[in-house]
Amino acid sequence: MYIPKIIYDISQDLTLHDAKAVAVGGCVRDHFLHLPTKDYDIEVYGLESMDILIDILQHYGTVNLVGKSFGVLKFSYDGDEYDFSLPRSEKKIAKGHRGFDVTLDGSMHFKSAAKRRDFTINAMGYDISQAQFLDPYNAMDDIEHRLLRHIDDDTFAQDPLRIYRAIQFSARFGYNLAIPTLQLCKEMVANGMLEHLAIERVYSEIKKLLLKSPKPSIGFELMRELGILSYYPELEALIGLPQSPKWHPEGDVWIHTLMSLDAMVPLLGSDEQRNLRYMFAILCHDLGKALSTTIDIDQKIQSIGHEYKGREVTKRFMRRLTNEKSFIESLLPLVEHHLKPSQLYMAQSKESAIRRLATKVNIEELVVIAKADFLGRSTQEPKSGYYPAGEWLLEQSKKIGVASKPLDNILQGRDLIEIGLTPSPRFKEILDAVYSLQLNGKLNTKEQAIAYVKRTYISTSA
Repeated sequence: MYIPKIIYDISQDLTLHDAKAVAVGGCVRDHFLHLPTKDYDIEVYGLESMDILIDILQHYGTVNLVGKSFGVLKFSYDGDEYDFSLPRSEKKIAKGHRGFDVTLDGSMHFKSAAKRRDFTINAMGYDISQAQFLDPYNAMDDIEHRLLRHIDDDTFAQDPLRIYRAIQFSARFGYNLAIPTLQLCKEMVANGMLEHLAIERVYSEIKKLLLKSPKPSIGFELMRELGILSYYPELEALIGLPQSPKWHPEGDVWIHTLMSLDAMVPLLGSDEQRNLRYMFAILCHDLGKALSTTIDIDQKIQSIGHEYKGREVTKRFMRRLTNEKSFIESLLPLVEHHLKPSQLYMAQSKESAIRRLATKVNIEELVVIAKADFLGRSTQEPKSGYYPAGEWLLEQSKKIGVASKPLDNILQGRDLIEIGLTPSPRFKEILDAVYSLQLNGKLNTKEQAIAYVKRTYISTSA
């Protein structure tokens, strides 16, 4: 297993103090899952106190003491940060993720220290000085069978967030929950143990599910199986909600939404915030169907106007997850207009319609949402992976310069002053009228706009 040189150097120093450094947690797990390792957590065995560890680490780099009361030190060296800790036991004494009584004990056995961890795959260690892996809970067997198994009923239940961790790990690694773990999670959900979780912690796990999973649908389907969707009625309402088999032979709105989520993954780029916007927008794009779906006497299924009704439903759903108002607002235009690329393409709409759309939503981003929606179904056309409506709209919007932003107004208030108008509330009326004509392609230059204002507003007022 690869260990950074600075950690090896510290490990050798620790052996002089009759102590040893053990890499723990995700870095060991990711080694066996053949995943890149970003974070290294080191547990130090054999020291009597945190102060001794602090003195040793300070010879090599900078030590942040913020987590000292929980037995964790942030060690920085050459721009990288590592967590160092002493083995500890935890006892739940109050609600919340900070309601633990932490006892540090450098003499603990590794298996005893690892008992507080959530899953067997996160309870492995690597003794650096001995170059030896430690696997007290048979994680390698679970890795072989692609199972996510909790270690201990009592310690697992002390932090209900671990249910959400089970969800995102299952989706990220393609693992099934071991039957005892599945049953325990169901019992915890049924007993209302998720009710007191801080939304920030839940949101963090949902983001990992959306951004790190090759198939986020696995996680959301597990949420359904565990009964968690009762906390998110906007999503639960999609289950069993019918769709026209002509356009959606894959099944109900829930199935289509999960397929669209998975279809979005290959479309993501390097901008994490934009990727998160894409994932939440496609998750929410059909929430409005729960309010608009009708079945007529001929069994024709329609969801007229669902994209508009989806705005408020999306806002309500997202407020259960985050207080980031600006982020929530950034999703709403993508939800409201997700049908527009296909509609404009079918109508072969004029440039004016595309210019107007660009004033309401970023067209480049909208096309990504619409493409995932298109690909997230089992009709014949999406199987090619090509979305003609999106390609057409992108080409047209780039040609007229509105793919990533709306058309700039060719006239400003200062231009009105220069031609002799006195600043007044009427300026907005004039500028809006000019901009509307721009969008319609009737005015294309500042000279044309000024001539229009003189003709329409100055001559008439004279």
